[in-house]
This record gives sequence, C-alpha cells and structure tokens, in this order.
Amino acid sequence: MTTDATRTGDEPGTADATRVDDAPDGGVVEPSGSPTTADPAEPTRVARDGTFWAWTALGLLIVVGLAAFTRYLEQNVPAWAEGTAVEDIGAAVEYPVYAILLGLLGNVAVTLLGWRDRIAAAFRTEFFIKTGLVLLGASINLAVIASAAGPAIAQAILLISGVFLFTWWLAGRFGLDDKLRALLASAVSICGVSAAIAAAGAVRARREQLAYTASLVIIFALPSIFILPWLADVFGLSDAVAGAWIGGNIDTTAAVTAAGALAGEEALQIASIVKVTQNALMGVVAVALTAYFTLRVERRPGAARPGLGELWTRFPKFVLGFIAASVIATWYLDGAGADGKATIAIVNDLRVWFLILAFVSIGLEVRVASLREAGWRPVAVFASATVFNLALALGLASLLFRNFSA
Repeated sequence: MTTDATRTGDEPGTADATRVDDAPDGGVVEPSGSPTTADPAEPTRVARDGTFWAWTALGLLIVVGLAAFTRYLEQNVPAWAEGTAVEDIGAAVEYPVYAILLGLLGNVAVTLLGWRDRIAAAFRTEFFIKTGLVLLGASINLAVIASAAGPAIAQAILLISGVFLFTWWLAGRFGLDDKLRALLASAVSICGVSAAIAAAGAVRARREQLAYTASLVIIFALPSIFILPWLADVFGLSDAVAGAWIGGNIDTTAAVTAAGALAGEEALQIASIVKVTQNALMGVVAVALTAYFTLRVERRPGAARPGLGELWTRFPKFVLGFIAASVIATWYLDGAGADGKATIAIVNDLRVWFLILAFVSIGLEVRVASLREAGWRPVAVFASATVFNLALALGLASLLFRNFSA
C-alpha cells in the first residue's frame, strides 16, 4: 500500500496543508502529528489587524447571505414548481444542492473581484459541519432503533462492511489516494456527506476531496429518489423490503425520506429506521479509520508504534458530541413526550442551518484546478460502488425483511 510519505503534494488527493482536522490550536497536523500554523486557507492569519477582521466580516456576511438564500429556495421552489412539468424535481431537490451551487457561484464572483483569499477566513467549513453533525445526533432516537433492532442492525452491519470493503478495494485498483478512498467508501456505504465528513476528520483529508465526494453523493442521490421506488414497484417488492432497500442505498437522510414517501407509508418507516441505524454506526467507522491511518497508512518505516494518545489526538471529537446528542435526545423524548418533539424540531432546524453554512463554505472553498486533477476515476469508483450497493442491499433486504410486519 502506498503511504502519503511517498507522494508529492502535486498529486490529486495527496496531503497538503488544507485539511479537515482536529488540530488543538486550529492549525494543521501533519502525518507525524506535529502541529503547524501554515494554512493556505487563511493567508492573512498572522497579521490579524483591523483590515483582516473587516474582510472576514464581509466574508461572513456573504456566507450567511448565501445560506439565507439557500433556505429561501428550499422553502419556495416546491411551491413555484407545483403544477408544472418539473413539480417532482422541485419537491425533491434538497438544500445541499442549492447551497453548493450558490457557493460555487459565489466562488466565481469573489474570485473575479479578487476577494477570495482576503475573505477566506470566514469559510469555517469544519466548524459549521461538525456543529451540524453533533446536532444531527439529536434526531437519532436510540429507542426507535432498538424497536426494530434485529433486521435493521443486521442489514446495516453487513451492508456497510461489504460496500465499504468493496469500494476501498476498487478505489485501490484505480490507484486513488488512501484518503480519498476512505471518503468515497464511507460516503457510499454509510450515510453520504455526513459519513464523508466524519471520515475526513479521521484521516485528515483535503477540503477538495471532501467537496468532490459531497458532489458525487448529491449527483447520485437525486435520481435515486425516483428510480428506486419505481424499481421496487417493477420488482414487486413488499413495502418492508422496498423500504429497507431504499434506506440501505440512498446516501442522504432527506433523500431517503423523499423516496420512502413515494414508495408508501410503511416503506417510509422502514427506510427511515434502516438509514438511522446506518447513521448510528458512523462513529464506529470513524474510530476504525482513525486507528488504521494512524497505525498503518501514515506510520513511517522504523517509527515507534503510536500509542493511545496519538489515536485520541487524531480521533474526530465531534463524533462524541454526536453520540451524546443522540443519548440526551432519547432520554429527553422519553420524559417529555409529545412536547419534546417540538424542541427536537427546533434543534433539527438549527442543524439544517449549520449544514447549509457548511455546504455554502465548501462551494466557496472549492478550487476547480484541484477537482479537475482528480479526473474520472473517482466517478467510476463511486458509480461502481453504487451498483454493488444496490445489488447487495436488495439481497439483504429480501432476506431480512421478507416476513417483517410493522
């Protein structure tokens, strides 16, 4: 296996100073674990004078403004499209699509104006994403998962393991960088963008790699909303099997909900439980990736074996917040009942806002040259893994949910 130490920084997907990480000082942690303050995303970091803060404030206004416009489109486009030929598409398009597209348009505008590097300190992608994912934990009620634990957990474990290993192997055959392999395998096997973000924190991936993976998730998830319910009807699947198939395949929770609703109420319930179960395993995968990259991929020949302290340094701490939010929300809902759902709804809305800010920032941060360097190989890997996921999930859903009744 090729290690990062043997690669040049000019290859697509290789390590550089722009990482999604957990450096204690906000700087970058190189593979050796030593922090450095070099960060191309913040070129004016050293001299934080009044001019720096003025440009940062302008950048923050741009990010928030694009996020507000994203929310406006998300809430109004379905009504505008109602009764037209694009009604189904207008209702199905999710906020990540609008946020990334607006971020990319904003990227072009600020680059042409010569502002991009000056306002880059406002693109707090990691903070927005990690806060959003911690809040996501509040929507995962562990008691609900336990009520359908048997088949849902069995499918999640088998499906995640099979698809992750297949994608990892295939990406290696295509010669992709180990960090990009981890992001693609996590995204297609678990829960799309959220899993890619957790993996990026564990393996210190580049932001361009995360943006590339997020784009692939969105591109593949949108048509799946319509194709999978149609195929479930063509194959004559029961509602339970159809729901398990949908929940095990589509890589975003919102898209799973949309597709499940098209397939039927029971299918929607099963799809949601299966997807939530897979989401809950995201932390386990993050721990495994942290250990693997620390002990194997980035360990130089002759170097001492990293201890638990190094694993803790590399571990994405927000995953603990994600788990804690899930436990707290489960406990709170058990005691508060129906009134508690309104509170959780507010938390979920706040989570959407943070994720919108993150996706806008991703669009603003993308450097087209880096994406172009990645080429067609990641697309081929993701597409092949999606087909494998479809086949394996259909087999598992048919086996585990064939006699299931709600």
